[in-house]
Amino acid sequence: MDITSIVIGLAIGVVVGALIAFVLQKSALKAKTKSILKEAEVEGEALKKEKILQAKEKFLQLKDEHEKTVRNREKKIQSLEDKTRNKEKSLNQKIGEVGRKEKELQRLEKELNDEREMLIEKRKEISKLHQKQVVELSKISGLSPNEAKKEVKQALIDEARTEAMATIKDIVDEAKINANKEAKKIVIQSIQRVATEQAVENSVSVFNIESDEMKGRIIGREGRNIRALEAATGVEIIVDDTPEAIILSCFDSVRREIARLSLHQLVSDGRIHPARIEDVVRKTKKSLDEEIIETGRRTCIDLGIHGLHPELMRMVGRMKYRSSYGQNLLQHSREVANLCATMASELGLNPKIAKRAGLLHDIGKVPDDEPELPHAIIGMKLAEKYKEKPDVCNAIGAHHDEIEMTTLISPIVQVCDAISGARPGARREIAESYIKRIKELENIAVGFDGVTKSYAIQAGRELRVMVESEKVSDQRADELSFIISQKIQNEMTYPGQVKVTVIREKRAVHYAK
Repeated sequence: MDITSIVIGLAIGVVVGALIAFVLQKSALKAKTKSILKEAEVEGEALKKEKILQAKEKFLQLKDEHEKTVRNREKKIQSLEDKTRNKEKSLNQKIGEVGRKEKELQRLEKELNDEREMLIEKRKEISKLHQKQVVELSKISGLSPNEAKKEVKQALIDEARTEAMATIKDIVDEAKINANKEAKKIVIQSIQRVATEQAVENSVSVFNIESDEMKGRIIGREGRNIRALEAATGVEIIVDDTPEAIILSCFDSVRREIARLSLHQLVSDGRIHPARIEDVVRKTKKSLDEEIIETGRRTCIDLGIHGLHPELMRMVGRMKYRSSYGQNLLQHSREVANLCATMASELGLNPKIAKRAGLLHDIGKVPDDEPELPHAIIGMKLAEKYKEKPDVCNAIGAHHDEIEMTTLISPIVQVCDAISGARPGARREIAESYIKRIKELENIAVGFDGVTKSYAIQAGRELRVMVESEKVSDQRADELSFIISQKIQNEMTYPGQVKVTVIREKRAVHYAK
């Protein structure tokens, strides 16, 4: 065979093999396609069945919910029907009761008409009997009816005149008693408005020195002297550029006075060192204690107060070095004592007891220890401890309403304390701040509904509030007084206490034309 035949044969074999492979591949592809289609049909059928089941479950669920809703609505409708039937039944009962009451009312009205007719008949009979009696009495007495009326009228006039005179006498006696009370009240109010001016003290003292060279000696090496002096006295010593002056600062006037006297003795002597400072301060304290006792004794002598316990006398002396809101406590207590004596004399009370209570009313501010109690209660306990009379003890404890007042001296001490302490100028309040506080006090009350006017009186110790009777009831007036007092207590700063009085009055006005 030649090469050409071989090549042709090979080519034919390749073509035939390719055709056979194509045919085989095509048949295999058809078989695979059929398999995939069958699987897809099976999966689709399964998915269809699953969706149908889900749809049935959803339908059943919606059906149950709908049935529940229908049942609930039926229950509500049934409940409303029951309520309606009950109301109809109740209404029918009330209608029946109203019908019975109407019948009863008609029956009572008929009985009333019958009684009215009977009464008219009885009045006619009484009138006939009265006329018959008048005729018979006229025959017996020999007087005509007009003459008898005149005599009876005159007798009644005489009797009424006698009773009127007795009533007038009682009224005059009562008026005298009331006039005496009103006169005493006017005296108290007049004294409340009158008080002498009084100087206030500072919380610092200025110590003058001859030259600024002395400042260095007072300070000492590395400040040893000034530290020793501050430690011994408890007073802050300020050495600045102020020429020929040193400032002593302390809230306690006693300690400040000890520092001033000690510094004066040290500067005069010229020997200034820590050991010498402690010795001088110790001697100055002893000397000042003696001066305090002497001050208390002189005060009692000046005021004519006798038999005071020495410890109370010492406390009176300590008041000289104590201030309240910048007001010297001893001067304040002396002024209160004199006012109490004057007021007690005007009211016919014992002026000596009143003066004693006025002097001792603030001793609770100067005890040796500082217990956590109001100064009025502390002062009362001290007075009881040193055998003061019950009237004096009660006046001390009640002058800020800490306890109940049981004697007539107690309100006098309270009023005189207000006179001396609450007026402008007695304590450290400049005129502008005082006026501002009073205006704020009045504005707090005006802000409430129903309030027409408000007046701050007695230097801000009392607030009188006028309200409209149509808008504010008696109960609301009481509530308003409490609310205003609480608002003042929470929003304002003031000495002592503020009394809030709400006034409600009804005025009926008509005109005769």
